[in-house]
Amino acid sequence: MNQNERRRYLIEELLKERPEYENMQIPSDAGEQKMLLRSLMNIRMPEEIDPAFLQIQDAYLSEENEKKGIVTLADIGEVQPDLSIWKGDVTRLKVGAIVNAANSGMTGCYQPCHNCIDNCIHTYAGIQLRNYCNHMMIKQRHEEPTGQAKITPAFNLPCDYVIHTVGPIVQGRLTKEHERLLISCYESCLRIADENEVTSIAFCCISTGVFMFPNKRAAELAVQTVKQYKEKTKSKIKVIFNVFKEEDEQLYKQLLG
Repeated sequence: MNQNERRRYLIEELLKERPEYENMQIPSDAGEQKMLLRSLMNIRMPEEIDPAFLQIQDAYLSEENEKKGIVTLADIGEVQPDLSIWKGDVTRLKVGAIVNAANSGMTGCYQPCHNCIDNCIHTYAGIQLRNYCNHMMIKQRHEEPTGQAKITPAFNLPCDYVIHTVGPIVQGRLTKEHERLLISCYESCLRIADENEVTSIAFCCISTGVFMFPNKRAAELAVQTVKQYKEKTKSKIKVIFNVFKEEDEQLYKQLLG
């Protein structure tokens, strides 16, 4: 199978799961097919699926991830010892772990083609990640508290692990409790990374998107917490501050020199 054949097969199989879409016509345009496939993956509830589907999905995602270009730690220069800034798509990073800014349900974003990091990570990791997270949450039997962290395999992503954390939601003015919870997110991620012998971690800008934590203060707390953790624990973990917006890149450059 080539990529076009794999993509069509995956779309057809996912449509079979949805009786309401039985008469849907698959578009001929490759770009539209990719959007349709992503949408079907995004809205799929966590449940088991045929191993044959996963084999083809994995081959498809592996090639798609290769096309985007894999970025290694060696490609990213340090701005301070063990600290780096990198602007771009976190799903391209071949590092020990990438951090996902999750929601309390922990099974990903269900909004079709939404551009949040949660959606992107689950899309390119594959269906296995949502299923794995769901099993984890069934065992937990309650929503994920803010400020903690969970580690999962990365499945089809180039990194080794995904560390999921739920950041604080800022409604109204920023409080000390919001700041305490954001600090806890960074500490929890670093701690679980070290416990699992992860040697490099890429942090997204936790809580600064739809959770509305002010970007400048979030960056200050991120850098401060990472430095304090490394100094206190003597951890050798390499930390990448992964940004997507120009504004955040400039903030981290000012903070780290």
